[in-house]
Amino acid sequence: MESFGQRQGGEKTILISVNVQILENLDAEEFRLLAKSAGAEIFEHLTVQRVKPDAKFFIGTGKAEEIAERVTNEEIELVIFDQALSPAQERNLERILKCRVIDRTGLILDIFAQRARTHEGKLQVELAQLDHLSSRLVRSRSNLDSQKGGIGLRGPGETLLETDRRLLRIRMEQLKDRLEKVRKTRTQGRAARQKANIPTVSLVGYTNAGKSTLFNILANSDVYAADQLFATLDPTLRRLDWEGIGTLVLADTVGFVRNLAHSLVESFKATLEETLEATLLLHIIDSNSPEMMEQIEAVETVLNEIGADIPTLRVYNKIDQSGEEAKIIYAKPHQPERVYVSAHTGQGLDLLRKAVHECLMGRIQNFELLLKPAYGKLRTQFYALNVIQSEHYDDEGNLHLIVAMAPQKLEQLIKQAHLPIDEILGTQAQQFKRPLEEFEIKR
Repeated sequence: MESFGQRQGGEKTILISVNVQILENLDAEEFRLLAKSAGAEIFEHLTVQRVKPDAKFFIGTGKAEEIAERVTNEEIELVIFDQALSPAQERNLERILKCRVIDRTGLILDIFAQRARTHEGKLQVELAQLDHLSSRLVRSRSNLDSQKGGIGLRGPGETLLETDRRLLRIRMEQLKDRLEKVRKTRTQGRAARQKANIPTVSLVGYTNAGKSTLFNILANSDVYAADQLFATLDPTLRRLDWEGIGTLVLADTVGFVRNLAHSLVESFKATLEETLEATLLLHIIDSNSPEMMEQIEAVETVLNEIGADIPTLRVYNKIDQSGEEAKIIYAKPHQPERVYVSAHTGQGLDLLRKAVHECLMGRIQNFELLLKPAYGKLRTQFYALNVIQSEHYDDEGNLHLIVAMAPQKLEQLIKQAHLPIDEILGTQAQQFKRPLEEFEIKR
């Protein structure tokens, strides 16, 4: 069997999208972006129509022979399919095409291998790649012994070619043990935040929806952001002060994509655990994408798969491109459902902050407070939250404040300071005698 030595990235590539009547047809432009993100030099993008997949070649014998002739004539180095191929189909295609063949899952894994930066991210990628390639060991040994790397073979792919199934299983168990330790560390961190009553807000959304750009603005951070698929792979957490709320943790997560293999979801579960444990999800949506509805459905499907039953605020980003205006849409009074913003221009970010405040703390109201001179610490907390609208002192040295904040947060601060709520709020304190649920968002 002929061997196909490859250079690192930049392979001359043919993309093949297969529209199968019994399967979901994928977005051709997204497929091209995935290939470009992996570094492929796209020579041609072919679309094949099938009633159902061919068991041997997925695309049928005649079409496979036609593509094989093109591969030979144009010296094509790599063929990528926008569907999941079985190991046998990959082997059969490589024999007839006489070049390397990978499927959609292999392509996404290669991008993950390039983008992983943290220790945890690299562990996740290696485990996912080994899981995907374990069933392809026969192909690897038979015709890829002289591989030098390339799209679909970065990271552990190179060492896998010299590893038998027994050693492979041992390595996968080692990776799972190490990832379990990472999960425990994350769990301890989350437990500490929950004990301190610190809410976590996680940004989720389709890849390239603008999550990292928005994250950088909200957290005043410098997380890598680019106009490409899977620019972010590793989860990033930042602790920050949010007006009217106080300390919260903002989390940026890996972008979602349609038809993500179940094995990938499983392997990246530690990354997605930040989503599972969040107090609020911000579902970032590219409002300018022609595939917007399909992308929303893809994200919600994965969230359902991992059991993320968490209050969610939809954030429609890129309104500077879509022509929408900055606004908040409410499902009920004081219950935000959607916010329209532009992370690029800053439009609507003040509305986003207000909506997050309402989602976490409830309806914002104005309260008149009376603070004795000894209650100065409480005044300092109000200033830290930036909720004071006005203040003045009376002749007895008492401070009269007007603050704009959620009743739940106000009651929490007064109780934590062990101060008399009736004295500070006067007749306004009566509303706090009612069940707290009246001040909370019904979710």
